[in-house]
Amino acid sequence: MIVSTHGLGWGPRRGGMILRDLDIAVREGETLGLVGPNGSGKSTLLRLLAGILTPVRGEVRLAGRMLRKVPRREAAQAIALVEQHAETEDRISVRDAVEIGRTPWLSALSPWSAADDAIVDDALRAVDMQPLAARDWTTLSGGERQRAHIARALAQRPRVLLLDEPANHLDIQHQLSILGLIAGLRLTTIVALHDLNQVMACDRVAVLHQGQLRALGPPKAVLTPALVADVFSVGVSILSDPEDGTPILRFKPL
Repeated sequence: MIVSTHGLGWGPRRGGMILRDLDIAVREGETLGLVGPNGSGKSTLLRLLAGILTPVRGEVRLAGRMLRKVPRREAAQAIALVEQHAETEDRISVRDAVEIGRTPWLSALSPWSAADDAIVDDALRAVDMQPLAARDWTTLSGGERQRAHIARALAQRPRVLLLDEPANHLDIQHQLSILGLIAGLRLTTIVALHDLNQVMACDRVAVLHQGQLRALGPPKAVLTPALVADVFSVGVSILSDPEDGTPILRFKPL
């Protein structure tokens, strides 16, 4: 397994545990969707997986090694996180922001090169931001900034990509584009989503509720009417797309 958690728990110094006893193993190349009500611990879990937070209990492992013992530079080369509210006030261009993704790979012995330029170009192109590469960051819309953050993570060339609500602030065209991009990536992706229909395209889904793992498995098997009602307090009917048979969840008040 490329990423795994073992008895993972976290909470602030003064207060209860936000996450408790999480055991999740993610396979190389898999796309795992994280879902759960607000406050269920999705963002906290992503920050633990990225090494930004230190577990209070248990541990995170990267390719079988305890993440806390992996050198910071090596971990930064392997894991990229796109947070939901990542921001900067610096007066930099879009390209400058994306180039930051190459930082873990640079050193006195490995300075910036034409290969880094090509990687940044590819990342900008992947999220349809190449035409805006010279734009000042402060002039971007929320959706444009989100796409640039994803480009920065892609420029990092990680083995594991962590995304916290990547489709937030995006219009429907770019939502579909970004979700399609994620689905086509040849790397391990763990993505927190609010839209349960979007998570149906993931290989597996982990359902968090009140800081604990309630279910883990293929979306069709996990997102049953009984579980959705219990965890999200809404009713659901499972329909099929008449064109390709894809399951579509239709929600209603209980």
